[in-house]
Amino acid sequence: MTTAAADRVPTATKITYGFGAVAYGIKDNGFSVFLLTFYNQVIGLPAAWVGLVLLIALLLDALIDPAVGHLSDRTRSRWGRRHPWLYVSAIPIAVTWLFLWMPPAGEQWFQLVYLLIFATLVRMSISLNEVPSIALAPEMTPDYHERTAVLGWRYLFGWTGGLLMLAAGYGIFRLNEAGNMTQANYASYAIAGSVLMLVAVLASAIGTHRRYARPLPGEPHQPTLREMAGCIRFKPFLLLLLAGFFAFANQGVTFALSNYLLGYVWKLGTTEQVLYAFSLFGGVALALVVSRWAGRRYGKPAAAVRLALVTTTVGMTPYFLFLMGWVPTMTPMQTLGFILPFITISTAASISVMITGASMMADVTTANFRITGRQQEGVFYAGYFFMQKCVTGVGIFLSGQILGAIGFPERADPATINPAIVGNLASTYLAITLTLGLLTAWAFSLSIRGGAPEPSPLDQSAATHP
Repeated sequence: MTTAAADRVPTATKITYGFGAVAYGIKDNGFSVFLLTFYNQVIGLPAAWVGLVLLIALLLDALIDPAVGHLSDRTRSRWGRRHPWLYVSAIPIAVTWLFLWMPPAGEQWFQLVYLLIFATLVRMSISLNEVPSIALAPEMTPDYHERTAVLGWRYLFGWTGGLLMLAAGYGIFRLNEAGNMTQANYASYAIAGSVLMLVAVLASAIGTHRRYARPLPGEPHQPTLREMAGCIRFKPFLLLLLAGFFAFANQGVTFALSNYLLGYVWKLGTTEQVLYAFSLFGGVALALVVSRWAGRRYGKPAAAVRLALVTTTVGMTPYFLFLMGWVPTMTPMQTLGFILPFITISTAASISVMITGASMMADVTTANFRITGRQQEGVFYAGYFFMQKCVTGVGIFLSGQILGAIGFPERADPATINPAIVGNLASTYLAITLTLGLLTAWAFSLSIRGGAPEPSPLDQSAATHP
């Protein structure tokens, strides 16, 4: 059976749908890469306390995700279930993002409370958009493989938005350059991000409005607590949550420590850091192709296992060589050239794991619908998003604790920092991310044996999709 051309998602619609993830990418990159550095190295708060506050903010925010997913499932309007949420979230996202990066002067306790409040508000505002938006994906297409393509565009734009602001942070706003890490520069970074987030959210909502902002027939189902608990107990869902737990924790640690690893382990300057940020686009673009190819070649769960092993092995190789003393003395540009191939391949494999996992979640919602007859995409994706936020927060929290445990100083100078501290940073990062990467592959392997949803005869049409 083949899918009618009229039912396929047009490429332009895939692009506009994916463009909305720019907002999430900017938020995620800002939280993961710059926020700990800003409040630790610029504001002067202890890294361990900042990491703890960000973890608390994530846990508080994650409580809203199931509610948003449940309410968007129940929403009935002339614009359908999801689009009212996409429009209403735009202004809160832009405003709370600005305030997060503009803390007033005050005692440490006051600034920590300020961080807690606005970190929570930013993430809650993003939830109002991201949960309904990603829950829209299963409604856009029932096709097993086309879902990977649809969500691939979303991950492509999410990473692109984050990397653009990363490059701007390094090259334009000088956020990781000694002497230029000022509140004024971070405020400029926040304004640019706020404008881009607002444009992305509204453009995505408007771009998908004509095709998908439509009422659904029938009355909204009023799920009981028992039915919602049934979603949580659905075995394919639990297995996917387990794999995501390890994958996103690993990502959280890597992102939160990236400034420290680039600046103090590899001693890259501003120019090299900008080039590093732009070079990651190669990995992002490659992931869009690799995820689709691997899913068709091996099936989604088996592809995720292989990709998790690739990103772990390749990504850790330069740190192993560094700790063994096998990296020769090089200029910063030569060092960048040495680590870039490892980073590009590891990034492509890592993003492919995330795309594959999100596509598998769409299959979980379809499998549950076949069994129960209930459409609960919002509840399932809220649970997945809940896990992602909590575990990414755990990764950031672990990073703060690592820096505190090894005695990493505030406002440290790469030229004078104790080499023993740098070695401890590299070895601890290697041990943690290697462990989490192997656990990710193991958890996805459980999905192969534990009943991961496979395409039904109605879904096999994806084989010929572009």
